[in-house]
Amino acid sequence: MKNTLSYKKANPGLIRYCIFFMLTFSSTVAAAQTRGTVEVIKDPLIDTLIARRSSIGAKTGLPGAETARGYRVQIFFGSSRQAAYDAQAKMNEEYPELRTYISYVEPNFKVRAGDFRTRLEAQKLAEEVRPMFTSIFIIPEKINLPKPDTSND
Repeated sequence: MKNTLSYKKANPGLIRYCIFFMLTFSSTVAAAQTRGTVEVIKDPLIDTLIARRSSIGAKTGLPGAETARGYRVQIFFGSSRQAAYDAQAKMNEEYPELRTYISYVEPNFKVRAGDFRTRLEAQKLAEEVRPMFTSIFIIPEKINLPKPDTSND
């Protein structure tokens, strides 16, 4: 009964041979892979439409033709349409160079001013108009980029 269970020691040379064979085999499989090519099949009208969209936006001066992420200062929030228009008129009177935007999300009107690339620029305007308006917020959203200066001065 003593010899019924026997443990055989593994041959270290055999283990090394197996590991060497596995590494050699796996490297040849990895080397057999080649770089593929991607062929994009699309209608040529897509490029035409993209070019036309940007040229139409540039010609007509549509807002949204050239947009980016930025900040606006919200100067009014309320349910009165007339109060929203009054706030917009007051802002346009004090700062005629800034664009103002009115949006309506039922049941409230929002009046936002400016197209600022950085929060710091929006913060400067917010501090200037704080005495004129009761609730001022800086809102991150898509802004209209300023038109490039094409003068040759």
